[in-house]
Amino acid sequence: MFLVVGHSPIAVNLAQWCSKRRPTRLISLASSLEISEDLGDCEILPLPKPLPVSKLPDVGQKPTAVILVDSEVLEGEQVLIDMRERWPDTPILTEKSSEKELDSIDRIDAQEIITAAFKEKVRAWERHAGATVLESYIRHLPENSKVAIFCHDNPDPDALSSALAMHELVSFLGHQPTIYHGGLIEHQQNRAMVRLLEIPLRRIILDWELEDVLNEAECIITVDFHQPGANNILPSDCVPNIIIDHHSSEKAVSADVAFLRPEYSATSSLIANLLMSMSLEMTPRLATALSFGLRTDTLSFTRAFNQVDLRALMWLNTWVDDELLQSIQAPLRTPETLESFRQALVTMIQKDGLVLAPIQNLVHRDDLAQVADFLFATSTTDVVFVYGIQRQRVLLSARNRRENLHIGLALSKEFPDGQAGGHRGMAGGQIQLSTLGFEETNLDDDAHDEILKAFSSRLESIFSTEEDS
Repeated sequence: MFLVVGHSPIAVNLAQWCSKRRPTRLISLASSLEISEDLGDCEILPLPKPLPVSKLPDVGQKPTAVILVDSEVLEGEQVLIDMRERWPDTPILTEKSSEKELDSIDRIDAQEIITAAFKEKVRAWERHAGATVLESYIRHLPENSKVAIFCHDNPDPDALSSALAMHELVSFLGHQPTIYHGGLIEHQQNRAMVRLLEIPLRRIILDWELEDVLNEAECIITVDFHQPGANNILPSDCVPNIIIDHHSSEKAVSADVAFLRPEYSATSSLIANLLMSMSLEMTPRLATALSFGLRTDTLSFTRAFNQVDLRALMWLNTWVDDELLQSIQAPLRTPETLESFRQALVTMIQKDGLVLAPIQNLVHRDDLAQVADFLFATSTTDVVFVYGIQRQRVLLSARNRRENLHIGLALSKEFPDGQAGGHRGMAGGQIQLSTLGFEETNLDDDAHDEILKAFSSRLESIFSTEEDS
């Protein structure tokens, strides 16, 4: 049995809700109680005046829980202490007050709830306004415009799903979208995602190809990045028309329309929240893509997520194809990837809360992220680095759980000019050998070893005793 104490509309509504779960009694001041609808099975115990807890009428049985909404129903200066004495083992819930704190009393801070409600309303306005601006901008492009959508190099699920969403939106609004990327798609999950969801991609290799695309496009959209020339094929002086990204920026961003929202844990989450206020019809294909992008960037909601991401996930779940999602999440690993795991486990160094795992013969770039996630999830360390050499660059993937370390900012400061960066808990980079003091030549295994040892020493000196960033 629930016992609700109060006479305000909140108390009445709460009593009505509780009565649908189990028998409920509402203790109220008769003179202040206003009931405009049927309370169902809720029994009302009206009081002629405020009474001490000890003088309350017998409720018939020990309450399952007591919920104190309006303390003025009761008389006394220590109402909560009196309630605890009358019902020693019963859970008690009330609004936070100045009365003496009791460990056995659960409290709700009404101010925090009101503040959160205001914030959510502002977010709703932002979503609607942002969606209106984005949709209007694309809709009013010249008829049947060519729209170039760019992912960062070696696009991950967040970038791929975001690009697909923009592709569908642009097509829906009557234009011709094409998704472009540099680098390779090597991760087994990413390849499965592209294949199973039939994501239309075009890889650009040659400079003249990129020049033709930029010259022909009426609109350039970037997803999951905001700095042209940094880990993407766009020239550094390119000014996109639309930028959609969840990464933070210390520099001013140039674009006609820019959505930089670091409070979102993934660009797919940001786009999903925008789509909620748009006329584009959601489909299982698109919902599955965005859901997978959001899940991967939050490591299945085990790192860096908040209520806006959960809101997106719940909204998308209505349309997600669970069978298709499972097929994307669990592809077979290649022998080369398994070899990367083996090498990392053999070479792994653990020191001062830091894991360093160089891979001597790196075949697939995306193996780095897979190995990093594995080592991070199966160790008690604070920081994990996995790295290898490809095409005259050291490629790395990093994971972090130190509260006082922003791994992305730390790497961007150590390796500037867009060579490395990311989030507080997850980052990556591709660092030219020339910036590390090595000549860019055809390297043999011995040279690889030398470079990886030097790089390991550099990371160790920076992060093994790092306290702040």
